[in-house]
Amino acid sequence: QVQLVESGGGLVQAGGSLRLSCAASGSIFYINLMGWYRQAPGMQRELVATVISGDNRNYADSVKGRFTVSRDNAKNTVYLQMNSLKPEDTAIYYCYAYYMNNMYWGQGTQVTVSS
Repeated sequence: QVQLVESGGGLVQAGGSLRLSCAASGSIFYINLMGWYRQAPGMQRELVATVISGDNRNYADSVKGRFTVSRDNAKNTVYLQMNSLKPEDTAIYYCYAYYMNNMYWGQGTQVTVSS
């Protein structure tokens, strides 16, 4: 079982930055795949960024060049650095981890970008 706890959301003006963190705990050996989804009101959940073991990272086209996903393997923590934020980035951001053929989710953290 994996527990994911997120932090770092909040309210920011357009053009600003936020950094999200997600710490995994539980009986974990090594989580190969971690990343972030987001869900805006009335919209489907969409994949934002993924980091696989090492430096293999993938991003949604809408955030490329603005967001950076990274991880600290020693801490089982994944981060999402969000720069040049836009109002359309407003959403609840969910951390996820894929481990032992199961998908685990964090509780979500609200990010609101004002224009």
